[in-house]
Amino acid sequence: MEIAHKDYLLSSLLQLLNLLTLLVCLSIETFIFVHKCNPWYHLLPISLTLLLRRALATRKQTYLLDFSCLKPPRRYRVPIAGLLEHLSLINCFDADSVAFMTKVITSSGMGNETYFPPSLHYIPPSATHLDAMREVHMLLFPTLDDLFAKTRVRPLDVDALVINCSGFCPSPSLSAIVVNRYGMRHDVRSFNLSGMGCSAGVVGVDVARTLLSNINRRSYAIVMSTEIVSTGWYNGTDPRKLVLNCFFRMGCSAALVTNRGNKAAAGAAGGRPAKYRLARLLRTHGAQEDRAYRSASREEDAEGITGFSVERDLMRVAAELLRRHAAAVAVSILPWHEKLRYAAAYLRKKAGRSSACGRSEQAPAAAAAAFSAAAEDLVPDFRAAVNHFCLPASGKPMIKKMAAGLGLREAEMEAALMTFHRFGNQSSASMWYQLAYLEAKKRVKKGERVWQLGMGSGPKANTLVWECCRRFHKDEAAGGPWSDTINRYPLSPAAERDW
Repeated sequence: MEIAHKDYLLSSLLQLLNLLTLLVCLSIETFIFVHKCNPWYHLLPISLTLLLRRALATRKQTYLLDFSCLKPPRRYRVPIAGLLEHLSLINCFDADSVAFMTKVITSSGMGNETYFPPSLHYIPPSATHLDAMREVHMLLFPTLDDLFAKTRVRPLDVDALVINCSGFCPSPSLSAIVVNRYGMRHDVRSFNLSGMGCSAGVVGVDVARTLLSNINRRSYAIVMSTEIVSTGWYNGTDPRKLVLNCFFRMGCSAALVTNRGNKAAAGAAGGRPAKYRLARLLRTHGAQEDRAYRSASREEDAEGITGFSVERDLMRVAAELLRRHAAAVAVSILPWHEKLRYAAAYLRKKAGRSSACGRSEQAPAAAAAAFSAAAEDLVPDFRAAVNHFCLPASGKPMIKKMAAGLGLREAEMEAALMTFHRFGNQSSASMWYQLAYLEAKKRVKKGERVWQLGMGSGPKANTLVWECCRRFHKDEAAGGPWSDTINRYPLSPAAERDW
């Protein structure tokens, strides 16, 4: 209650300060007008207003206090060999379907320690509503328990709750289940996002940021990202719908964001200030085009079995969307020297295209080579603005293609590749497991930036750029999802050859 009273008092003081500033500015303007003072004096109230708005805007920045990622119990582990045998024993799959899933799984870069919920360990798998609800309890509650213990923030202190789960939308909602379990306040603002795909984690942070910015007092919001794998299992033979059976695994994350500054957050979180400050949030939607809109969707097959279809041209759609989104990110975060280099490369490309057209009849090969060299320079160097990268964990081939499209090296895609190997694709929660990997490796330093990129159905490409606010203590990575395996990563050259 003491924190609530302080927050209410601060909110009242800020409103009073706004009112007093307005009265002072009006008084100054009236004095200048009545006494016919020099017109330059009009800059005084304007400057005062701008300075106040800047000070208040600084107070309303969004911080990531801390986050938690679930490590499922070891008994739910799914070794590759056991999974392939499991698939061959399920009567609903024909030989072609088993062969297709075997090829996808063995070439995906997934390891032997990913997790399935208990319902998918049965033969045949069970995907009832009760199974899904049991999986909900298994995912959400341990993750939140860890977050509350880690941050020392009580459920009663939470002002907003945002949960995103693309494929399972029960009634009461997932957010209502959490509010009931933890006895949160009657005025907590809860939201349940469904059908948003693997990029929904960024959408959840965007919702929380908007809520926090509209509250004058200092507040907390929890953003949870998960996927209920039980309801996504497909028992048919359509190859377009079998991909999700191969990639998606159990996982859940919970992030506590706040509009408290570092010192204020430290006082309410056991003496530790916020880990990160939100530097950028960008979202790009591609559903305006029919081809892109239909590239990934949930539908029934010819036998009436519901599954999530991944069309053949999804890679092309994702590449086009990523190019548009990367251009927006580059404009937003790149330093001026990199923007100038990129502009020079663009002009060289234009000049190369013009000269290639003029010489196409005499020297087509040389013209093509010149055009290709100019085109390669058109990839901005995002490493000039970002130190660490969390990419969509969609399998090794997809991760490497996205990294190549962004001009990244093997080191920058390590977090995504190792997260997919260890945990599989956990939908919108994957980017938080990658951030946990970077922290467990002690690679994130104060002042450095982390880019979390999410891409999902719709299609959508969304970005979070976090700036690290402080040094991490030695014990902060203890007990996380990587606590017992981080020393095995990155994979050794011999293990990577087998992988």
